[in-house]
Amino acid sequence: MARRKAATAIQEFPLIRQLQRRFERNSPSVIQGIGDDAAVVSILPGDWTVLTTDLLAEGVHFDLRTAALASVGYRAAMANLSDVAAMGATPRFLLVSIAIPPTLRTADVTQLYRGLMQACDRYDVLLIGGDTSASRQGLFLSITLLGTVKRGQALFRHGATVGDSLYVTGTIGDSLAGLQLLTKRRRTARSPRLRPADRRFLINRHLHPTARVQEGLWLNQARLATSAIDLSDGLSGDLRHICEQSRVGAAVDVAQLPLSPACQAYAETQGIDPATLALAGGEDYELLFTVAPRHERSLERQARARGFQITKVGVIRPRTFGIQTTSIDGPARPLPVTSYQHFR
Repeated sequence: MARRKAATAIQEFPLIRQLQRRFERNSPSVIQGIGDDAAVVSILPGDWTVLTTDLLAEGVHFDLRTAALASVGYRAAMANLSDVAAMGATPRFLLVSIAIPPTLRTADVTQLYRGLMQACDRYDVLLIGGDTSASRQGLFLSITLLGTVKRGQALFRHGATVGDSLYVTGTIGDSLAGLQLLTKRRRTARSPRLRPADRRFLINRHLHPTARVQEGLWLNQARLATSAIDLSDGLSGDLRHICEQSRVGAAVDVAQLPLSPACQAYAETQGIDPATLALAGGEDYELLFTVAPRHERSLERQARARGFQITKVGVIRPRTFGIQTTSIDGPARPLPVTSYQHFR
């Protein structure tokens, strides 16, 4: 999206009233929403409160030359929804703080919130407040999401044990491929052409990912997963969080990584191994989780019945094993961190 000079300066309080009028929803669980010093909500006794927050900075997390503001808002909401999904919790309430540069208009901010709420409406998440500010250095967006889970029944990263199977939902690597399509349009004259349908699929997976909220609730409520994390930075890095906090190692079967046909086709056009996209790519917002061997059959049977795609990609090993990849045509190799890291 090209930068435009604002026709008129944004006025803070009229903007807040407009956002409240368009996007606030009434609910018995919201005692006081937008418009006071703080929001007040009602949480059921016996529930734990799950809180997550993300800061998104223009030029670091998104580029307005390749993403519309509605898509930026949508992805921002999904990132937080995915965090709550990984805990096996139900997302409930949303707080949004935004710092707006002078190049944006009120209509632009409205589009951003439209994308945010399009994502949140899928899960009945309510906007209850936030803050607005001017910015001199681009657009900044900070989101806080509150969810609930039954007391004593949240999923954590620290529950994996040796012998557990390692699973992932959906397909991985799609978002990274979509990002590369948006930012690296060059291809050699000899490389095969990507079908338009595959191109659209991958770009949509980047701009409009899906948080696996229902899968997280199922894994938690059925007491199937021993640990879980969402793939926001990439499997090669996010798996380490489970291993470090559970004090275990892991063997990842590269041949079993779930790849979409579109991702495989894109990798062919680039002359690369699609597994590198799956291991490095973040922002697919799939769930990586561990399951005790005795529950594998039940897990896979229930997943089929619910229409959930899950794939076994490895096994939890002792900590001394480290984190390695395995394949049928070669020895185990250490898995390097190729996923995204700030400040690297």
